[in-house]
Amino acid sequence: MFQRSVTFLISECWFALFVLVGFGMGYYPQAGQAMNLHDASAVVWAVNLGGATHQSADGVAFKADDHASATGSQLAEVLGAQDSTIYQTYRAGEISLSRSLPNGTYDLTLYFAEPHGAEPSERVFDVLAQGRTVINQLDVSQSRSSSAPSALKRVVTGVVVDDGTLRVQLRAIRSEPFLSAFSVRARKTDGRSWRVVWSDEFDYEGQPDARKWGVDQWPARKVNDEDQAYTDRSKNIRVADGKLVLEAHREDYQGAAYTSGRLHSMGRGDFLYGRIDVNAKLPAGQGLWSALWMLPSDPYRYATTCDNGAEWQGNPDCDAWPNSGEIDIMEHVGYDMKRVHSTVHNRRFFSSGPELRNASIEVDDVAGRFHLYSLEWAPNHIRVFVDGVEFYRYSRQGDDWRDWPFDQPFHLIMNLAVGGHWGRAGGEIDETVFPATMEIDYVRVFEPVASN
Repeated sequence: MFQRSVTFLISECWFALFVLVGFGMGYYPQAGQAMNLHDASAVVWAVNLGGATHQSADGVAFKADDHASATGSQLAEVLGAQDSTIYQTYRAGEISLSRSLPNGTYDLTLYFAEPHGAEPSERVFDVLAQGRTVINQLDVSQSRSSSAPSALKRVVTGVVVDDGTLRVQLRAIRSEPFLSAFSVRARKTDGRSWRVVWSDEFDYEGQPDARKWGVDQWPARKVNDEDQAYTDRSKNIRVADGKLVLEAHREDYQGAAYTSGRLHSMGRGDFLYGRIDVNAKLPAGQGLWSALWMLPSDPYRYATTCDNGAEWQGNPDCDAWPNSGEIDIMEHVGYDMKRVHSTVHNRRFFSSGPELRNASIEVDDVAGRFHLYSLEWAPNHIRVFVDGVEFYRYSRQGDDWRDWPFDQPFHLIMNLAVGGHWGRAGGEIDETVFPATMEIDYVRVFEPVASN
């Protein structure tokens, strides 16, 4: 098999072209199919609370706060944001916002940065939309693992206006709530068509298709202090009933207390730019950590402390990670069931802490039904969606590889971890949740279709 990724430009549209040799007909089950996807890109209301007008890095025009002189305050510095301006001012206290809007469905983005150094659990509040709690017991310091002013963005989807007025309230539980900025987007179709160039519909039985996937076999604690061993047994990883199943078990296995499954498309599906859709149902349970994410197919491209061929995953002496980048499309931990996260890691911002570039979105019933997790990757930005709603964007701001190593082919990884630093952050692993399964209905990679 031979595969290469080639990037080229036609009519000001970016493409990722896959060239694959050695497969028979039908390798692209849906090749030639074009589709439109929803994008919450129509901003109908955005305010920089406590501050002046501002055009954000992602193009949102924030209006000045009419009440800034009475209720606004300002921070000298905010960590963890590409555009810190909208986090530097804020309103504090019981906050009520309302505006007349046409009846319809909207997505709400809220921006926070802890202003007074409150420690985790010291400041807790609810966010309500249309009288319904949409973010329950928000603790900004705990969410960012820092009491320093550090950017936190939360997206609430599917707010229905049926009486001509959008209403948002922040209500105190412990200490006073605060808000730095907000934006409201109306649902609309983005107008772009996409064509499938690589996919797996999992319409077969048995082990994952070896032409498309490699299965990892790893011991416990190789990365992230994870408690499970990854195996290639059908008990842990299989295709059945039209789904890929990753299944975690409580069992003693080669020195590990748990087993699970992890697979990757490296060397079989590497791409540079385009769109990925993964339709997945996540597991429930304290201690579980599921992820859909990407790593560079040449991890040594920006490495400075190790040579090609050196062990790099889990090796603290090799800086291939984070130098060459990581894109987390979706991460979910079982102790925080209603929230999924997206992050990019690079030399400048990696691991965890107040400088990390990430975002979260509230998603209902992640374990009870399938949701569509999507990445759109272009030469100058990375955007992440859940069910067609954008909730994360990372923009290229220059040519320094420390900020933007995302100019090379990456591959997809799907795994269900047990424990690890993040999986255990909410407490000990719940032994009653096993076996636990993560199901993937399909994976599709697209290129945009050039307009005539």
